Amino acid sequence: MKIGIIGGSGLNTIDNLEIKHRQLVNSAYGAASSPVMFGELCGSEIVFLPRHGIAHTIPPHKINYRANIAALKELGVTHIISIAAVGGITPAMSPVKLVFPDQIIDYTYSRKHTFFEDEDSSVVHIDFSYPYDETLRSVLSQSAGELKLAHESVATYGATQGPRLETAAEIARMEKDGCDIVGMTGMPEAVLARELEVEYAHCTLVVNWAAGKGDGSVVSMQEIENNLKAGSQSVLKLLSKALPKLI
Repeated sequence: MKIGIIGGSGLNTIDNLEIKHRQLVNSAYGAASSPVMFGELCGSEIVFLPRHGIAHTIPPHKINYRANIAALKELGVTHIISIAAVGGITPAMSPVKLVFPDQIIDYTYSRKHTFFEDEDSSVVHIDFSYPYDETLRSVLSQSAGELKLAHESVATYGATQGPRLETAAEIARMEKDGCDIVGMTGMPEAVLARELEVEYAHCTLVVNWAAGKGDGSVVSMQEIENNLKAGSQSVLKLLSKALPKLI
């Protein structure tokens, strides 16, 4: 098992990651968001890739998801833990809580959603009934419980286009659709990993109430930054606990 970690907004670096070397990967689908980092985190060997680039310069709708997933696959990664910041929709999804979703609804558009679209490719229909790997989800949830970190293990992630945040009406519609959390990078990342037979799970950190939720006030970027800073320590503790169980 070779673990890859994809870092998201505010989580594009990992404290305590001892980087041994970096490698720029140009896949058949272009260059990855940044050089891929090989290192050791709390005694576990991992491969790390910040999806928005090292300086967080690539917005969600401009990320080359195919290049990122293909690069990790080429480097021998077999399992991916995707870290992402999200907004909370339903009451249980409060800020600074970790959420390991078990389902996803895709609201994105105009993104490259498949590797199987070239003229020479055959038509391929993959099963995506259950989009996340249960082994990874179970280890993340169990580790969060052992650490007594506030978390949820049953949730539906709503993936929106971005880069703007959603309107209150859009969030109300998403809640009716069954979404519990909202983010901008969940798709097509998850389905591309499935197409390349790389096991994948989301480790999301709630950093704000979505539009119209909580006290109903507008979304505060300062609040998001504060919650990212507070929650990043929980993510690091979780990885330190979970990774030895996987490797």
